[in-house]
Amino acid sequence: MKEKGFHVTGSDQNVYPPMSTFLAEKKVEVMSGYAESNLAHKPDLVVIGNAISRGNPEAEVALEKKLRYCSLPELLKEFFIRGKRSLVVTGTHGKTTTTSLLTWVFEHNGYNPSYLIGGIPNNLGQGAKFTDSEWFIIEGDEYDTAFFDKRSKFVHYLPEVAIINNLEFDHADIFENLGTIQTAFKRFINLVPRNGQLIANGDDPNLAPLLNVTHCPVKRFGFGEENAWRAMNLNLAPTVSEFEIPSFKFRIGLLGELNVRNALAVVACAKHCGLKNHEIQSAFDTFKGIKRRMEVRGVSGGVTVVDDFGHHPTAIRETLKALRIKFKGQKIWAIFEPRTNTTRRNVFQTELADSFADADAVVVSQIARLELLKPEERLDPERLMQEIKSKGKTAEYLLDADAIVEHVCKHAQGGEVICVFSNGGFGGIHNKLLDRLAKVARR
Repeated sequence: MKEKGFHVTGSDQNVYPPMSTFLAEKKVEVMSGYAESNLAHKPDLVVIGNAISRGNPEAEVALEKKLRYCSLPELLKEFFIRGKRSLVVTGTHGKTTTTSLLTWVFEHNGYNPSYLIGGIPNNLGQGAKFTDSEWFIIEGDEYDTAFFDKRSKFVHYLPEVAIINNLEFDHADIFENLGTIQTAFKRFINLVPRNGQLIANGDDPNLAPLLNVTHCPVKRFGFGEENAWRAMNLNLAPTVSEFEIPSFKFRIGLLGELNVRNALAVVACAKHCGLKNHEIQSAFDTFKGIKRRMEVRGVSGGVTVVDDFGHHPTAIRETLKALRIKFKGQKIWAIFEPRTNTTRRNVFQTELADSFADADAVVVSQIARLELLKPEERLDPERLMQEIKSKGKTAEYLLDADAIVEHVCKHAQGGEVICVFSNGGFGGIHNKLLDRLAKVARR
């Protein structure tokens, strides 16, 4: 909107890197905290984020003063997507990685796409760009749109090509069970036009019931023989993953089976849109990953600190499996912050303990805002610790980032790997770890 010539301001309760620094560089003013005075200038349009609920002072004044307002997905649909060829990447896991990789395939090959990604790809330096090209590539989130629109965000994105990576239960605060999530994805699938294409994970049993549609072409991808886009002869090496499709062998510097599936979905979409195998591979060769997705933040005192956005048991499990390949033979610490509306609840009580199978030591921070949940809904940290320890691992449940840094730096030694899982700022734990480890090493 700023590049279109609009004056843009915004409010948020907590602003932290990388988005805070990005907005500062773009000279977008951010007001910390919500107040009616932030809307005193009566903006032409108020975009209300889906984290905002009734009672928020700015939402209340927007309604009271009858200011023009909309949701972010509505803004995107009408100001940016309409009239474009929209490629929408959805699924429980891997959306940001797949969208980033698909965008880079188009960008690298001169297609100059518009894009909106829920992260910052290292090749692109920003999560959004809006161009005059016919292509719009967007990460489609199943979370609800706004307090006044409870449909999933992705129903607003006018998909010509829809990618569905996988489907699991998540967002326990708004979805009652897996069936309600499947219903949301059904609504999304119903929007793919007859001249479009649905590209879906053919190995996922939760997706299978949704793919028997006739209103648009459906192409399945995966490892199974029945998939139209099948990855064969898989080779997961410490620095590169390789897979074949008939007549071509792809390699990519992303680790683990989950990322091979992500890459395969990109191949299927790019080929549908007219790109050649060698063009896709050329982009794969130069892809530099995404911030906060298995991102090495530094090495201090011989200890490698990794940052990962994982906040679902499957994402944690797959990331640790990939790290086990990359850092073969090294001790791996997993530090997890349960702060999402799902991981604060007990819906993944058992799965969460199992997800740390490839970690040697586990540290879990105090569960965020636990007092706001009913006792019967809460994740039980004591049981979580017992279940992790029963698998032969050390496990600690500690108050905050500072307590965790104290504990880890007391026990970590050179040659070990610390992976921090959080979808928030986590008290600046990454830099605190690196600084403290350096001091310990100098003693």
